[in-house]
Amino acid sequence: MSETGEVTTCHRHPKRETYVRCVRCDRHVCADCRRDAAVGFQCLDCVREGNRTLRPARTVFGGTARAAPVLTYALIGLNIAAYVAELAVPGFLGRFELIGLELMDGAGSRWQYDGGHTFGMDVVGVAAGEWYRLLTAAFLHLLPTSGHFGILHIVVNMFWLWSLGRVVEEQLGRARFLALYLLSALGGSVLHYLIAPQSPAVGASGAVFGLAAAYFVIGRRLGRDPGGATRLLVFFVLWMVISAGFSSWQGHLGGLLAGGALTLAFAHAPAARRTAVQAAAGGGLFVLLAALAVYRTGTLLAGI
Repeated sequence: MSETGEVTTCHRHPKRETYVRCVRCDRHVCADCRRDAAVGFQCLDCVREGNRTLRPARTVFGGTARAAPVLTYALIGLNIAAYVAELAVPGFLGRFELIGLELMDGAGSRWQYDGGHTFGMDVVGVAAGEWYRLLTAAFLHLLPTSGHFGILHIVVNMFWLWSLGRVVEEQLGRARFLALYLLSALGGSVLHYLIAPQSPAVGASGAVFGLAAAYFVIGRRLGRDPGGATRLLVFFVLWMVISAGFSSWQGHLGGLLAGGALTLAFAHAPAARRTAVQAAAGGGLFVLLAALAVYRTGTLLAGI
């Protein structure tokens, strides 16, 4: 009953008598419409309003904690979709694989440039302006009919993307994770282009090696070794050496270096200028990789 003798009721349930008020809006609330607060009670509306104004929790890298690693699953889906396209569309792999410089004669046959004459031949590859190959190759994998791994190529890469991507995406947040993945893939492609421009290459290995380096840096930054991050990095380095005879070690090393360098910048950016420093690091890495690719293109075309 109020000071005037009137019976007070809940603002949501007019038939329920109550003498408890919300500490924020001062409306009367019944037992079903109130929640404990630091002092007194709050009504459901004020609780919801307070939750909307709360700043989301962030990791030490600036990422926002999210429930599901959406980008990791999306990248796996893109790789699988590209693989289906390889199986279904003749010539799809050759059109988008990484090749730095190749010659095409009038009959449609490809020739590797050996320093001889190029009369009547068309130049194909990154050096011919097909820059997209530096990135599209990272979403392609060996066909089942190819030697070495065959279908295991995509299976192994997607397993590591699923295993590492979820952890790295959770810590970095979606935007940083996507930048890390794409720049690691680009770093692997550029190093392969610099060293072996006439050897075709495909695979998400460069991006995966970048994730492995990021996983290691994140563990060190957090002061722990989650899931044996050091042992995992050693395994990836050993695998890079072992597979050098039948795989693009250049792509592996390029992804490892790019991913590790970028994550170091993410991990040690000062909190007060975190976003600006991290964006500058990503932009600087992209400019460096682009400059190296342009330089290699110039050297290749100069010899034709």
